[in-house]
Amino acid sequence: MSMGAYDEDEHERREKKNTTVETDFDDDRSEYRGKLEFDSGDSTEALLDQFKRIKSS
Repeated sequence: MSMGAYDEDEHERREKKNTTVETDFDDDRSEYRGKLEFDSGDSTEALLDQFKRIKSS
């Protein structure tokens, strides 16, 4: 068989591989309980000024 020739067996193998769904992974959702706080330390005005500087660059 030459380069680029149609290989029906290869086509069928790839088609079967692409249509198979793997279910071996753990799909349980982890539940988070707690409190999340984020403080960047910058004021809103400082963040807006930084954004304007970045956008104008």
